[in-house]
Amino acid sequence: MKILVINAGSSSIKYQLFEMPAEKVVAKGLLEKIGEETSKLTCSCNGKEFKTEVKAKDHAAGILLILDSLASGETAVIKNVSEITAVGHRVVHGGEEFTDSVAINDKVIASIEKFADLAPLHNPPNLTGIRAAQKSLPDVLQVACFDTAFHTTIPKVAYIYALPYDIYEKFRVRRYGFHGTSHKYVAQRAAALMGKKFDQANLITCHLGNGCSMTAVRAGKSIDTSMGLTPLEGLVMGTRSGDFDPAILFYLAEKGYTVEALNNMCNKQSGLLGISGVSNDMRNMRKQADAGNVRAKLAFDIFCYRIKKYIGAYTAVLGGLDAIVFTGGIGENAPDVRQQCCGDLAQIGVNIDPAANAKTNRIEGLITSADSRVKVYVIPTNEELAIAQDTFALAK
Repeated sequence: MKILVINAGSSSIKYQLFEMPAEKVVAKGLLEKIGEETSKLTCSCNGKEFKTEVKAKDHAAGILLILDSLASGETAVIKNVSEITAVGHRVVHGGEEFTDSVAINDKVIASIEKFADLAPLHNPPNLTGIRAAQKSLPDVLQVACFDTAFHTTIPKVAYIYALPYDIYEKFRVRRYGFHGTSHKYVAQRAAALMGKKFDQANLITCHLGNGCSMTAVRAGKSIDTSMGLTPLEGLVMGTRSGDFDPAILFYLAEKGYTVEALNNMCNKQSGLLGISGVSNDMRNMRKQADAGNVRAKLAFDIFCYRIKKYIGAYTAVLGGLDAIVFTGGIGENAPDVRQQCCGDLAQIGVNIDPAANAKTNRIEGLITSADSRVKVYVIPTNEELAIAQDTFALAK
């Protein structure tokens, strides 16, 4: 069965074509600069990478270009698009309605539109991709896979904010959490590596990239997560502030900052970039820190300190911890981050093996010593495969 996975952004479409149930990636690629004078299509298949300049005036044209690349020319991996059984779409926000991936119908589309209020940068382009795929493949099952779905098991004690309760009742202001597809995938993989059933595993998963979040997983279910109503809450990120005193915003408003300026500051000018003043990219910032940049070193230390605080908090609420998992661009590729976050956590049963940690980059591996009661894993995330698995299950 051929499953096409689509992740549509405002001006781009990422895609992967899977052969299921073998979970084999047949082809993958990226269409960029949709709506511009010239678009760029990168396709990887048959052991080669192909880059071409194309014209994609909108997402509908973009989907047609991707389908054409899959079925014709040097990049052909199928004889006809009729071989595609189903299409799985990444959708960021499913609110409280969607606890799992679902087949898309008019009601689901209406809900995705409704939640665009909560994810204005993500849900509209996700929906554009869905409509484009429906137009190009009208008789094919379309499936929505929500970033928020894994976190719908979080209890009220963890998701209700200490605001007037009618704010929640009127506007559904609460903790939702994000990166759910990634957290679920790496948590399931960690349980398998430990030889445990997923519903018997207690884990802390750390998705660290330009966007960062952590999740406490008890008995295979998310019971708390660091991101909130939006992806701004929680850890220090590339350009997002994470947790801070909300009264700072009122103070700055009195100093003349507009709502738009404050929003831009918190989401695009803060985090690693805001503290260091040099970069939101951990690799660049580390180079600056190693060269003696004091603020870059401070940004690194704050980044790791916040992660360590959350590890402590989530260890307490889980009531027993089997493993910590690092994933995402930073989590998978930064041994120094992992070492600083976990290097002195012997009191909770974590003993990092420095040699194992240093050599575990971009690969799956255990980075704790044999005597460590709590295991620490590096597990590369694979959200596209997780979407393909859910889509395949519904297609069957």
